[in-house]
Amino acid sequence: MGTKKLSPVTPSTRFRVAPTFEGITKKRPEKSLVVPLPKKAGRSTQQGRVTVRRRGGGHKRLYRIIDFKRDKIGIKAKVLSVEYDPNRSAFIALLQYEDGEKRYILAPEGIKVGDKVVSGSDVPPEPGNTLPLKDIPVGLMVHNVELTPGRGGKIARSSGTQVQLMAKEGRYAILRLPSGELRKVLLECKATIGQVGNIDHDMISLGKGGRTRWLGRRPKVRGTAMNPIDHPLGGGEGRSHGGRHPVSPWGKLERKTRRKKASDKLIIKRRK
Repeated sequence: MGTKKLSPVTPSTRFRVAPTFEGITKKRPEKSLVVPLPKKAGRSTQQGRVTVRRRGGGHKRLYRIIDFKRDKIGIKAKVLSVEYDPNRSAFIALLQYEDGEKRYILAPEGIKVGDKVVSGSDVPPEPGNTLPLKDIPVGLMVHNVELTPGRGGKIARSSGTQVQLMAKEGRYAILRLPSGELRKVLLECKATIGQVGNIDHDMISLGKGGRTRWLGRRPKVRGTAMNPIDHPLGGGEGRSHGGRHPVSPWGKLERKTRRKKASDKLIIKRRK
């Protein structure tokens, strides 16, 4: 997919860079593969209070059910269409298997209507095909990589991302993630060959605040721009810089909250 720079006929189009949607072949989603996506506006289900700030509004969406597991082994599928998905940055491809079933997958870069894809251990390592890591040649780029066998792809699912298979050692494959992290993953885990499509997504410039609101993102106001009653960093004579470490409106220090995970021991080199 390419991008286009709009002429500055209005202030909102002066800096806007929009997608051209060249690869899209179908506008309406497959009815059997969509479910309603209720809005939450950042509110909890118990009391309806805002628990995640700066969310709300946005355009109505339907959720497309994506097949991240690719568990129809040995059954070939034909690509019927490449479609836009409002729920993710990547495009999706509609497959029809030889037994008649239809499923959505993440559209790899270069996939076209009429192409054939298949999952299994003894299939060729071509874009769109899904294989266990033990059957993928070292050096190839993959996406939609599983972390646990049979749980479905978790790594490299956004537009333009790809993971390189660096080596195989014992029970594990060594992967280099888009962040630069080196990680061990079991050889039984599956991955899809190729790079996720829509690689120009990071070139898009929204151009105006209204388009951000269409995506369901509300404005963010700095604490230092508020009054003292609204935020611990507010107030002060002239332009102040807060005078203390960054805190939430309730005085809680902003710090990393990621807990240690069992899979941390499989990280060889962190992204930093």
